[in-house]
Amino acid sequence: MADLQLEEVRKVYDNGQVAVHGASFGIADGELMVLVGPSGCGKSTLLRMIAGLEEITSGTLRIGGRVVNDVAPRDRDIAMVFQSYALYPHMTVAGNLAFGLNLRGLPRADVDRRVAEAAQMLGLDGMLGKRPRELSGGQRQRVALGRALVREPSVFLLDEPLSNLDAKLRHSTRTEIARLHQRLGATMVYVTHDQVEAMTLGQRIVVLDGGHVQQIDTPMALYERPANLFVAGFLGSPAMNVLRGELHAADGLRLALATADGLPAASLPLPGVQVPAAWLGRPVALGVRPEHLRPAAGEGLGARVDVVEAVGSEAYLHLDGAGRALVSRLPPQALPAQGAHVELRADPAHLHFFDPQDGTRLHA
Repeated sequence: MADLQLEEVRKVYDNGQVAVHGASFGIADGELMVLVGPSGCGKSTLLRMIAGLEEITSGTLRIGGRVVNDVAPRDRDIAMVFQSYALYPHMTVAGNLAFGLNLRGLPRADVDRRVAEAAQMLGLDGMLGKRPRELSGGQRQRVALGRALVREPSVFLLDEPLSNLDAKLRHSTRTEIARLHQRLGATMVYVTHDQVEAMTLGQRIVVLDGGHVQQIDTPMALYERPANLFVAGFLGSPAMNVLRGELHAADGLRLALATADGLPAASLPLPGVQVPAAWLGRPVALGVRPEHLRPAAGEGLGARVDVVEAVGSEAYLHLDGAGRALVSRLPPQALPAQGAHVELRADPAHLHFFDPQDGTRLHA
């Protein structure tokens, strides 16, 4: 296997569009790194530059310590799994798995060994004689994974490989990829727009938006300490609640919510919260995860329950808090009825403060 190093890697198209703005980060040997972000953020372009399918405008890309900016894709020792299965319909599973190895002229015994090992690892043993039309979507995706696996590359690149699968198959195939990574100890770069996939698969995650790297860290570090409002809103389902207003210390700290577009005046008490004096009286954006914003006895932010979603292991309250859409996540319990009035309190140990202008996290 091999590590990857990107130093100010940039992609500018002929029309002047900048797809990737100076990405710099490293991927350790054996690490599973996920690139995540909304459509058009540059994640697939970045992956294709690593693969050699897109020319790097500027910057340096190293694989295993070797600069590969001008190295052809076939000579980079990488294998790529695409969003579409791209299987040859007239070939059997065994033929699809062996096709690339046969093109490279490997001895028949070596080809057979690699195909058998990949089929056993991915549970395809009994399907080697079948053609793609006889397989389910999940089985076809496993064949596509196996075709990359048999090459025994230094780096695996996966471009949204689960996007064509239904929810159940996505979950099971995601688990298979995680097990495969643990078993191989392979270096993998995985692209997805699905933040649940990113959080469950990645040892570290690169969050991108508009071609810029927003933050790089472990899944839980990103969830618990997002660097800015974009990361805070993108990672987490449901998304983080964001309340904008000013902090005031009279009669205890509270967030006086901004009143605009006819919204009524309201405030969220923040008992037990300490903030720097410089934050008082200035506009802030307060982020609260749904599990840390709950109905409680006593004074809080008044809200009306609009929708109750009970999903077994947990429940979601969709609320109208003084004209602002909010979500609260609760454990299974007696839930307030639709239309009920509740007082919301925020957990003081799990609050996130951001600059409302540039979205960056405020540090005490």
